Amino acid sequence: MPKRARGSQRRRRPARPSHDAFEALVTRAIDAIPMPFAQALDEVAIVIEDEPTLAQLRDSGLGPDDGLYGLYEGIPRTEYAADWAFVPNKISLFRRVLEEDFDDPEDLEHEVWITVIHELAHHLGIEEDRLHELGMD
Repeated sequence: MPKRARGSQRRRRPARPSHDAFEALVTRAIDAIPMPFAQALDEVAIVIEDEPTLAQLRDSGLGPDDGLYGLYEGIPRTEYAADWAFVPNKISLFRRVLEEDFDDPEDLEHEVWITVIHELAHHLGIEEDRLHELGMD
């Protein structure tokens, strides 16, 4: 299952307490996805979490002090019988980690967009190496 191990060592400074503002950034990122890729969003739940769990970090090959911006959990469309999967496809966006690493609101908005695109690409079956080649890492 492809995972995005982007992020920095955690600085653990206070994050902005703006759940609504962050949700608005995510909504704008989703709205900016062009067709036909936007159709794939119908197959994926996008959730906002404060931070990744220790299990999510461990499964991504990261330690407890590492940052993770987003995570795709599910079965990519390109895998055999993906449409028969009993596990829902999910993209998690980790609000505090993103807000800690991006003080500037424009930089934060851009990184949220990049993270949504990156994780959606995993749902579409695009691997980390290819995303790196495309500059989406």
